[in-house]
Amino acid sequence: MKTGLSQQAGLRQELRINPRLYQAMDMLYMPMMDLQQHLKQELLTNPFLELLEPEEEEQEKQDASTEQEKEKQEKEEEIDWEEILLNGFDVGGVKPQYEDQEYLEPVCVETPDLIDHLREQLQLMNLSPRQQLLSEEFLGNITEDGYLSASVEEIQGSVNALIESHAGTEQADTGDDESGEADGDDPDRDVSTSLTEAVHTGAPSSNSGPPIPYYTLDEVNDMLATIQRLDPPGVGARDLRECLMLQLREAGEQENLAFRLISEAFPDLIAHRWNDLAKRFGVEPHKVQSAADSLARFDPKPGLKYSNRSDGYIIPDLIVDKIDGKYHVTLNDTGMPRLRLSRSYQDLARDKKRLTQENKEFIAQKMNSANWMIQAIEQRRQTMLKVMNFIVDRQRAFFEKGVEYLKPLTLREVAEVISMHESTVSRVTNEKYVQTPRGVLPLKFFFSSALTTASGEDASARSIRAKLQKMVQEENPAKPLTDQQIVHLFKEQGIQIARRTVAKYRDQLGILPARMRKRV
Repeated sequence: MKTGLSQQAGLRQELRINPRLYQAMDMLYMPMMDLQQHLKQELLTNPFLELLEPEEEEQEKQDASTEQEKEKQEKEEEIDWEEILLNGFDVGGVKPQYEDQEYLEPVCVETPDLIDHLREQLQLMNLSPRQQLLSEEFLGNITEDGYLSASVEEIQGSVNALIESHAGTEQADTGDDESGEADGDDPDRDVSTSLTEAVHTGAPSSNSGPPIPYYTLDEVNDMLATIQRLDPPGVGARDLRECLMLQLREAGEQENLAFRLISEAFPDLIAHRWNDLAKRFGVEPHKVQSAADSLARFDPKPGLKYSNRSDGYIIPDLIVDKIDGKYHVTLNDTGMPRLRLSRSYQDLARDKKRLTQENKEFIAQKMNSANWMIQAIEQRRQTMLKVMNFIVDRQRAFFEKGVEYLKPLTLREVAEVISMHESTVSRVTNEKYVQTPRGVLPLKFFFSSALTTASGEDASARSIRAKLQKMVQEENPAKPLTDQQIVHLFKEQGIQIARRTVAKYRDQLGILPARMRKRV
């Protein structure tokens, strides 16, 4: 093998993306609120960018006559000091618009959650320190829905393990006292003493006293009963069956048929076996169904009403308005910062005699970055308008008649029409919302797969689901439509669809099978 240096010529293709292109792609992907934060960050890092306030924009459009009127108005609003000096401070004085107004600082108020609500009720009860410790163990195992996520045996083992660890710490502290090495200010000793006071009947005990008794299963069950009597009704239940039973007990309906159905035949109840339940309890099937319908007034997740989850507010990126029979698309960018090149820094950049080579490179870099940022924002704006305008033209029947007339649409179709890559269209439509006469919708709503019809045209899968839901709503409750019957109804409308597809769409819409929808 011969070693040495050599030169070779060759051709190859490479795709390289510079950082600016990456940033432009990210800006196209950002929703409106994220873009606002991004632009505010750019204003802090690039001195050549400055914020153009709406007031400044209006001020630039004012002419000389407007300026004169402003000066005249300011002169009229000046304080008449001569009148004040001649007539005293009780006459004239400060104009009402100059008077001090009381300002109240907005304060964020934390709303109590479910655990806080339960703890407040327990504090009003006459609980011993031992019971308080056990109640805190229960509160730590209650989920946001209000259900108890641990069994009574697990809670008993957890709180007894705490006692056991306390006993070991107490013995270690006693040994330290005998050897003369214990410190009277040891924080572990304070924790040990507090736990001793909690698990005993109330009075603190010394280290030489009797050992702390473990919690029995009866104590844990008694505390569970106490928790389940708290507000909201149904809290502390271990499953849906127990939750409904607790709410029925709170309503005083233990003797009703609904309570018997839940306590004795809950599996048959959720399976809607009305005839079997009627024979079992010796009543008419319609009475069983009425009792089951009465359970709808109870809350299956009672803890959610105290949930501290904040509402998710959506700011639409685009707005579609119908004006004089035509649909107009506008970008909802009123809250987005308006950027422009700083005039003061532009004047500084023109004076090249006072700049060093290092300063020139810095200014050129920041100037190019500022120009590119303004162009990228405008390009994003134009791209979003192109995509939405095409969607409005393609889905005009939806805007006029409803979701049943939604046409199938793919990202590739939009990309071919507006002469952009499919990935670019995907970034434009991702996590973007549009305000339309039919509500605020995500842009992904307008894209769906196609199903072939008898006429050769394609139907949107979303419109098929809407038609399926309408069929079920209009069916005879005594004879609900089966999946095969729905297939025949679609076939009569010229839509070819398989029975398994009907079952899949029905599950997506949360519609039960025909057997469970039947009313007697």
